[in-house]
Amino acid sequence: MTSILKLTLKFLIASWLIMASQMVSAAMVTKTIDYDVDGKPMQSVLVYDNAVKTLRPGLVMAPDWLGINNNQIALAEQIAGKDYVVLIADVYGTAVRPTSAAEGGEASKTMYEHRSDLRARINAALTQLKLQVGKAPLDGQHWGAFGFCFGGAATLDLARTGADVQAVVTFHGNLATDDPALAKNIKAKVLAMNGGDDKFVPDDQIIAFQKEMRDANVDWQFVNFGGAVHCFAIPAAHGEVPGCKYNERAAKRSMALMHSFLNETFAAK
Repeated sequence: MTSILKLTLKFLIASWLIMASQMVSAAMVTKTIDYDVDGKPMQSVLVYDNAVKTLRPGLVMAPDWLGINNNQIALAEQIAGKDYVVLIADVYGTAVRPTSAAEGGEASKTMYEHRSDLRARINAALTQLKLQVGKAPLDGQHWGAFGFCFGGAATLDLARTGADVQAVVTFHGNLATDDPALAKNIKAKVLAMNGGDDKFVPDDQIIAFQKEMRDANVDWQFVNFGGAVHCFAIPAAHGEVPGCKYNERAAKRSMALMHSFLNETFAAK
């Protein structure tokens, strides 16, 4: 074997070892966080890429009506990437883990009927995320929240409490509130993204939401994606529930819009 061939082989082996090491070190951290809210046990899930040592913003993710499950964790990992630390919020409590649309509907209905509990629980999730400063790669300065469907309602309720977050984002979220006057507490910039053909979010709800934002002088945006229905950003939504289906085009556009919105908002702080 010539010396040149030997050197080439050594270089290739070294390169492969470096790549293999990077692949191993790039595994996502998924860690459960246990705590109580008014005596009810909660278990949220923290997600981040441990291969990136740069400190980064923290985001609370409010999942759809099925709550925390493997699909939502995978979605959180995708969004977190190298850019964010994400806490998937438990707003149901550890005793409630829906496994079907019927169970998810019942669980979310209960929370809609007890909005003060929903607000307390989504705020508690934000508190738990902030407690991870020094334990996870959080910069401790930039905070936001985003949610899907029912989780969009939870995210907006977080903002309506006056929570210390700079940005909140909803994907095909329920926009209704039990008290429009709460919007005066909002400190965050708001981005609400909706499917143009979403039958779960009627026009009167959209009109009321926009009035709520205007009356409270909130920095807000509302975006409709043509051809999209409810659940357009949830990869696991295959249309089992009529009118609730993933739309790749709308999902990509909405994710890009969220990242741009967060970058702009966080850069301003």
